[in-house]
Amino acid sequence: MQTFFKMITVLPGWDWAALLVFFSGWIGYAHFAKRRATTRPSVLASTNRVRREWMLQSTRREARVIDAVVMQNLSSSPSFFASTTILIIGGLLAALSTTDRASELVRELPFTAQTSLLVFDLKLLLLLAIFVYGFFRFTWSMRQYTFGAMLVATAPEMAQFDAQGAASEMRRNAFADRAGRVISLAAESFNDGLRAYYFAFAAIGWFSSPVAFVVATAGVIVVLYRREFRSEVLAVLNS
Repeated sequence: MQTFFKMITVLPGWDWAALLVFFSGWIGYAHFAKRRATTRPSVLASTNRVRREWMLQSTRREARVIDAVVMQNLSSSPSFFASTTILIIGGLLAALSTTDRASELVRELPFTAQTSLLVFDLKLLLLLAIFVYGFFRFTWSMRQYTFGAMLVATAPEMAQFDAQGAASEMRRNAFADRAGRVISLAAESFNDGLRAYYFAFAAIGWFSSPVAFVVATAGVIVVLYRREFRSEVLAVLNS
């Protein structure tokens, strides 16, 4: 119990409050966006419908070269971000090994809070944890795109679908539901990784002050909401 209280006293109360707002905002917004998408279309939900339609159209093509090319292009985005995230994680680990120099550099900035080396380490560890989470989401997205590519590759040819007669549309829809769902899950994992990047920018505000941390968190949530539910591209997708 005494060790627990020592851990609590490492950070001032305002920092604990800012951390609570940060994690509550991140987790709360993720749940809100998922529930909101069931009543009001989001960019992710709208593009998921497009992905399902794409898989349905692929069953009506004799050659699925275009589908393979699109799948490869989609999987390149999480691959790029996963590679970039590895570099960021390496940089943060290097910063942790030279905390004293990094802390002195930050202290020279006029708008940053003066904290101990231990608190500075905790701020770096928060950033490190965010990017580690993002890395796992990006790599899982890559694997899911691979699963989707396998489904497209094993789909029956158009002639085989047509040979089923009245049952052909049922089989086409069943395939589109399954393959479209797998690709949608890959897109959702990629979206989670991107969201981690946004909240990492909010976490940088903690180096300034707990108030800046809270304000940055609120700002990120507003930006995410506007892009997912109020953007122009969403209006075009639903038009």
